[in-house]
Amino acid sequence: MVRIRFRRIGLKGQPSYRIVAADKETARDGRFLEILGFYNPRTNPSTITIKEERVYQWMKNGAQPTESVAQVFKTAGVLDRFERFKHGEAVETLLAEAAEASSKRAAPAKTRKD
Repeated sequence: MVRIRFRRIGLKGQPSYRIVAADKETARDGRFLEILGFYNPRTNPSTITIKEERVYQWMKNGAQPTESVAQVFKTAGVLDRFERFKHGEAVETLLAEAAEASSKRAAPAKTRKD
């Protein structure tokens, strides 16, 4: 079974994550099938970059997001748009809406000092 999950990258104590499609049994930072996006929780607001067309393709073919990725997708609005995609709405309109939403969300980001 394919899962859409995080793959940790970054320095010690400064994590950022790639959103990847990977087999359920592979290690967290092991082999993956495709990079679907990027998530950095350390910026204010969090940086979220997602290739939505590819996410729709993987989810249409049965890939399941993990709980943490589903939470990020919900924040970005991907899950709502995927439901509309399943009900037959055109991909082009959904991707245009996603680009508009990401431009609104992309405020000047400052990295937190922990």
